[in-house]
Amino acid sequence: MANRQLSLILILSVILADRGFGQGENLRQANSPIEERPNIIVVLADDLGYGDTSVYDGWVQTPNLQRMADEGLTFTDFHTNSSVCSPTRAAFLTGRYQQRVGIVDVIARHLDTPPLDPSQRTIARVLKDRGYQTALFGKWHLGMQSSSNPVHFGFNEFRGYLDGYIDYHNHARHWHHNLEIEPQPGYSTHLITQNSVRFIKDNSHHPFFLYVSHEAVHLPFQTPDDTLEARKPVAKEDRWKRERIRPKYKVMLEEMDKGIGEIFSTLHDSGIADRTLVFFFSDNGAIGAGSNQPFRGGKFSHYEGGHRVPAIAWWPGKIRAGSTCDGMAVAMDLLPTFAEIAGAKLAKETPPGSPDDDRTPDGISLANVLLSGAEPPPRRVFFGYEPKLGTAMRDGPWKMIIKEDRGQLFHLGRDPGEQNNLAETESERAASMRTAINRWKEETAYHAP
Repeated sequence: MANRQLSLILILSVILADRGFGQGENLRQANSPIEERPNIIVVLADDLGYGDTSVYDGWVQTPNLQRMADEGLTFTDFHTNSSVCSPTRAAFLTGRYQQRVGIVDVIARHLDTPPLDPSQRTIARVLKDRGYQTALFGKWHLGMQSSSNPVHFGFNEFRGYLDGYIDYHNHARHWHHNLEIEPQPGYSTHLITQNSVRFIKDNSHHPFFLYVSHEAVHLPFQTPDDTLEARKPVAKEDRWKRERIRPKYKVMLEEMDKGIGEIFSTLHDSGIADRTLVFFFSDNGAIGAGSNQPFRGGKFSHYEGGHRVPAIAWWPGKIRAGSTCDGMAVAMDLLPTFAEIAGAKLAKETPPGSPDDDRTPDGISLANVLLSGAEPPPRRVFFGYEPKLGTAMRDGPWKMIIKEDRGQLFHLGRDPGEQNNLAETESERAASMRTAINRWKEETAYHAP
């Protein structure tokens, strides 16, 4: 009888050990059921304005984004951390103000701007440590050196380009597969979709994080028909005329929307739609042919049109269909959100100056917003782009913009178009917000690893 009891105990111990009991948090996480680690897809548009898509009553019909909104959650007050590419991407991927990680301007060869340091923690790295397969297809724009390649930031696979933009058709010298140049002929929007669809199919039985980083609708304004052979010379004075580029912009957006539809079809065909979270947003406001209505400003602006962007979350059976969030959310919230949903624990902040002082997110988790319909909590958020644009701050409905010591104060609830400067009539509030901005600039100063 004793031997039989001992055998049962041993068998039970093996079963419990196989399930991760008594072997530490890491093993418990590694053996978690796949339902506890949903697939996560981020689809990022480039320079898409708040007033472009039909979801936001815009001028271009986007049926797949509309379906995503009808079946998911639409944000009306979602912001990127900057109104230009590189700082936005740094904040989104690290969950921190871009100032803290040293990306305060566009990364470009002619500006000699520094890349994102590979020691920084990213969404890809957090989820990879949680057992996810990770991939990025499309635009990177956080460093153009080989040492800045996405594979050094937690991505298992990268196909795309390191620069801020490329020719949509003629990109053989810029198209990477991981660390090597490996051309893929075709229209870049289509290639990004094709690679994404293939990755989803290959990883349908394994949790994955997929970053679909579109070139559309960034310039150059080229449609699938604007191949090298089909292009006709355009007079210099006509090159950027709105009436010429606006029809191309429309087609570019429609092609991106079709690609999003292909991704949804692949998720359904693979039987993984109900365990996949998809989050769509734009990296900043539109410029040139796009629309940022009903807001003032656009790309390279601290007015709402520069950083208030379309954003939609979709997860069948988890996110209430047709819901709306009117509270303020920010792109740097996505890292803590995805970490919570995936069950990843974020390390606490370590002393400044240490190699790991990039641990505490400035963003907050939006998991309850997505899954329970809660509103984001009230907080102050800052938008800095020094010295070109100055600094902006949101505090509830109040918005302060300071540039070259000139202050503008708006109440967005009464004046969403930012037309009435209240800095003089609300002088006490303006002074308080100015003090908060100065304190924030000191607190977020970059400390190189």
